[in-house]
Amino acid sequence: MTDTTNPTPARWHKSLDGAWCATVIVLGLIALFDLPQLWPSITFAANALLHTAPFIAFAVLAVAYLKATGAENLLARAFEGKPARMIVMAALLGGLSPFCSCEVIPFIAALLAVGAPLGAVMAFWLASPLMDPAMFAITTGAISLEFALAKTAAAVLLGMVGGFGTLLMSGSPVFNDPLREKPSVGGCCGVKQPFSARPVWLFWTDAARRDTFRGTVLTNAAFLLKWLALAYVIEAVMVRYIPADLVASVLGGNGVGTVLLGALVGMPAYLNGYAAAPLVAELLDQGMANGAAMSFMLAGGVSCIPAAIAVWALVKPRVFAAYLCLALVGSVIAGLAWNMIA
Repeated sequence: MTDTTNPTPARWHKSLDGAWCATVIVLGLIALFDLPQLWPSITFAANALLHTAPFIAFAVLAVAYLKATGAENLLARAFEGKPARMIVMAALLGGLSPFCSCEVIPFIAALLAVGAPLGAVMAFWLASPLMDPAMFAITTGAISLEFALAKTAAAVLLGMVGGFGTLLMSGSPVFNDPLREKPSVGGCCGVKQPFSARPVWLFWTDAARRDTFRGTVLTNAAFLLKWLALAYVIEAVMVRYIPADLVASVLGGNGVGTVLLGALVGMPAYLNGYAAAPLVAELLDQGMANGAAMSFMLAGGVSCIPAAIAVWALVKPRVFAAYLCLALVGSVIAGLAWNMIA
């Protein structure tokens, strides 16, 4: 008798991508409730993607080059020397490096295990998810060069504030014995051990590095495309259905309350720095205050799931809570400063 049962049924739903599914769902809801708006929404998103395409291309190629050369190995230099120097270098590299939060989990775990100052690690953790070359390019294209530069500076300064604050309070109960007993050192990017090799800038002379470049281009292009497509579809919905005066009344003005609200809303509502840029651009057009936009992107970037997991995996809950508090305070300060400058 032939066994017609399937002992390992295909779990097709696990292969579905959440961002693409969300895009289809949003478009499906538009088709269901306002069919005449479906095509304008699709064309709006397509035109926005075309406008951003040069920035996407630059971002993808820049990150692929840095990956293929092994430039992540330069991170180790941030954690050498005196604590103050380490904090400054960690904040600078965290705010400028193109590597995701989970990718540096094993690196940070090894540093903490051998006694690297938590202040330097905190500086890197706070700055790292807020800006990188790809995010800078997307933010420039979606909002403006001035906003991208300001966010970069804010990311580095937030890292320094958090790092030096942690250093000053290193003897307090909050930061005493910060590591979990058995911290998780795995990463979603497949990194198994700390960075050690030197970068190879002429990567095309090595077949394996050429493969890394090619794979990174394809992976990052797909990543940016799916998140920006979702962001621009949501932006089309915002343009159509959210009154500008409502945004202006809730998130307009230059007061502390508006900036604080931007940070508090940003922490739980954030997608990621790439998808947030076009949404924030639309909110700015509808009357969102400059400072609220800055605090929204900073607080949300630090608390987004990949960045939060990178911290939670290694340290005790009280240190994780301090991480979020430092991010909130720094985001509000940066937002108030940007309100005065912009």
